[in-house]
Amino acid sequence: MNQERLMKTILAPHVSEKSSGLAEGANQFVLKVAVDSTKLEIKKAVEAMFEVKVDQVRVVNVKGKVKGRATARTGRRPDWKKAYVKLAAGQNIDLMGAE
Repeated sequence: MNQERLMKTILAPHVSEKSSGLAEGANQFVLKVAVDSTKLEIKKAVEAMFEVKVDQVRVVNVKGKVKGRATARTGRRPDWKKAYVKLAAGQNIDLMGAE
């Protein structure tokens, strides 16, 4: 796969209460990824960027919310995709980047 394509696959970590609990308990991390990315691309991108071994990747397509119903103009936030990445035993990702 193209190295440039892999670097554009992962957009940002998704931080929430659920993702924090998964990181501590199940060794899973939640990432925002490009909408057109596949599981294999996500796996290879995580392994290349963080130098870890990935066991499993699950993806969820999140639909954008409809906003502004009180006025005549309604808008819609864009759809996005998130990936639940489970790492092999003993592997860890430092998403905070504390050096």
